[in-house]
Amino acid sequence: MTREGHLTGRFASRTTAGIKPINEDAVGYEYPSSESLLSNKGIVCAVADGVSSAEAGREASHTCIETFLRDYFTTPDTWSVKHAGQKLLSALNLKLYGLGRTIGDEAKGYITTFSLVIFKSKTAYLFHIGDSRIYRLRAGELRQLTKDHSASISEEKSYLTRAMGMDNNLHIDFSTTDLEPGDQFLLTSDGVHDFVPHEKLLEVLQENSSDPETACDQLIEQAEHFNSDDNISCLVAQVEDLGLESMDDLNARLTKLPFPPELEPGLKIDGYEIVKELYSSERSQIYLVSDLKTGHKLVMKTPSQNYNDDPSYIERFIMEEWVGSRIVHPNVVKIIKSEPGRRRFLYYLMEYVEGQTLERWINAHPEPRPREIMPLIEQLFAGVQAFHDKETTHQDLKPGNIMLTENQQLKIVDFGSVFTPGVSEIFSPVEQEVALGTLDYADPHYRFGRNTGIRGDVFSLGVIVYELFTGGFLPFGKKIERCESLQDFQNLEYIPSFMKRDMIPLWFDRTLAKAVDMIPEARYGSVDEFLYDLKNPNPDFLQSEPPPSLAEKDTTLFWKLMSGVWFSLFLVLLLLLVSR
Repeated sequence: MTREGHLTGRFASRTTAGIKPINEDAVGYEYPSSESLLSNKGIVCAVADGVSSAEAGREASHTCIETFLRDYFTTPDTWSVKHAGQKLLSALNLKLYGLGRTIGDEAKGYITTFSLVIFKSKTAYLFHIGDSRIYRLRAGELRQLTKDHSASISEEKSYLTRAMGMDNNLHIDFSTTDLEPGDQFLLTSDGVHDFVPHEKLLEVLQENSSDPETACDQLIEQAEHFNSDDNISCLVAQVEDLGLESMDDLNARLTKLPFPPELEPGLKIDGYEIVKELYSSERSQIYLVSDLKTGHKLVMKTPSQNYNDDPSYIERFIMEEWVGSRIVHPNVVKIIKSEPGRRRFLYYLMEYVEGQTLERWINAHPEPRPREIMPLIEQLFAGVQAFHDKETTHQDLKPGNIMLTENQQLKIVDFGSVFTPGVSEIFSPVEQEVALGTLDYADPHYRFGRNTGIRGDVFSLGVIVYELFTGGFLPFGKKIERCESLQDFQNLEYIPSFMKRDMIPLWFDRTLAKAVDMIPEARYGSVDEFLYDLKNPNPDFLQSEPPPSLAEKDTTLFWKLMSGVWFSLFLVLLLLLVSR
């Protein structure tokens, strides 16, 4: 394939079960058709070999190939190849490790080898975990570029020392090598290189130096000829011409995009005209802008100049756009990709949602009907589930971050506090950009450095649903704002929702109480479980007695104390009688 000014090459891959009943290998490559992606991201080739002794080796290998080939091209342009690759692989590893642990036997899980090459400009970037291999043929020499992560028990048996999904801490072999026109790269699973002699691999590649398709076919045939007893997979990449490094590529490698200047209505930036400021805080600004080419209204989020020398802040800001671009759902605001070469400053664009915040809607509906509320709740839960499907938690759900259009479509519109394991190296509790009111919705455990994952979002959803049904009240009143320690939070008393609106049934209130329990482990473990109990009376909650009122609790405490006093007096009198 020839593309003037860009790296070009020919690619082919093959995989077969061999003599085994199931093919647990996966192999693939992505040669982007977009000139921008080809320039900024390059070409990806990968092979994965699912561990046969694991229960889900096939699922693990396919998940690695499919997810990486999809998500790598959505990473921010300002991320280096190494940074993007390591972030994605770490997130993938944690996902597989988590899936494996749910099986119950850690030795049988989602485990696979994974080796990949990313060709960009004049460089090949290698990422390697396990005993699949990457070779390079140059000037008649076939060289193995990776080292097997395995240990031998005997001449016949060996075991993996590293693999995806094996441990929650992933150790990746990363290296780079310069490219030359005519280079051939070979990626193989052990069903090939454990059986086909090195000399035969060299011979096949040399005889088919311009035909990767035939080379792959012959490598499969050779593996079968040498009695391979494993799945058989290979990928051949033929480098033809090297792309010229553009000024944009050089700037992306050496510098980050500068922060935009202070923006005011009427100013133009990168072909967008500032219409008005929608929101501003110490950490960011949000503007309504007009695309001068199309006339479309968009929302632009810009970083605050207060942090223009803070690398962690800049990385976090860039990650917001990347996370948002991965979550495509009708109840989540859409990230708008800038045209290649158009963006000269650091910001990102979102669709403009006309309407009102859910906060304003709640204030305008102090006594809403359930039939009005449930469709909103279902949309909200569906949007949050879209985050969880991407192993991402929102961490800052609140009515002010939720928009409602005139036709009652609900959209979550903020990515400022999202957390994705493996992409965020360090858990950072929600950094509030608003007034103290946000603390009414965020999981209190965030303040003490504990990441409660999905259960943190469940807490926020519980508060929002409570507020919707009670017409603006909160499950712990305003006392939550005065809490300073975790014990303070745990001492808070939940206010039954039916005390605010007597139309709310007991089982429904018990569902809300479980969602906002101060002990995370006592909450619902998923959004679906929570929604199911909201729509279907839980038999356990139907059998429960309603909680005593505050007056009843005070009375009970009084009589307990009085009983203690009387018992003490009785003992004193008894001792006096005995002593006489």
